Amino acid sequence: MENTEASFSTFGISEEEGDKLVAEVIRYILFKTHQNSGCPIKREELSQLITKNYHHRYLPTLVLNKATAKLSTIFGYNLKELQRSRPSSNNQARSSQSSVDLKSYIITSQLDPGVYKKHVEDTTKSNLTGFAFVVIGIVHLAGGKITEESLWHHLGRLGMSQNDERHTDFGNIKQTVETLVQQRYLHKDKSNGPEGLTLFYELAERGLDATLSSSFKDSLSQIVTSEATAIGLD
Repeated sequence: MENTEASFSTFGISEEEGDKLVAEVIRYILFKTHQNSGCPIKREELSQLITKNYHHRYLPTLVLNKATAKLSTIFGYNLKELQRSRPSSNNQARSSQSSVDLKSYIITSQLDPGVYKKHVEDTTKSNLTGFAFVVIGIVHLAGGKITEESLWHHLGRLGMSQNDERHTDFGNIKQTVETLVQQRYLHKDKSNGPEGLTLFYELAERGLDATLSSSFKDSLSQIVTSEATAIGLD
């Protein structure tokens, strides 16, 4: 998003009215993110909120630009536009997430992972955080993309089955994986090949962000090293 220096006066709106619009959009983004556990927010929702009383075609862009800047400088969040749902390699099968179009957003924290964990992270959700780490790690080590069959094979080695609906820590395992898709840690897609329809997972925006943190890399490196040592001792 650009052109944050544009003025509300261009649309015949006072700066005070414009600031109220920006504040309303920020409240909506933060509330929806909390309410929906980090699932994407459609631009259409935000545009309707902005143009409810002001019918200017380009006003949403200005308000979202200013809201993005304030989310960053005041709250320490990045407002990220989601990538366009990508077609399969043979240009036939569309993503199962086609409802998440180009103009949808998520917010991600700018805080250092250590600081976030200490002061922000909800410890009551540590089990799900650990599950997300495992799944993202598996996909990352597979090169950022893995078939659904292979993912469940690796999770199965850890004692987790897609048919388990009452896991002690995660409840419905299959639904928990789908939650990672909804929250944009994973992107689910499908393609038609010689062996028929194949489902696979790729790292989405939040998943890619996670793999860039030094703490993730260090933890994953320790696990891989321990695994290799264990194999060597067998």
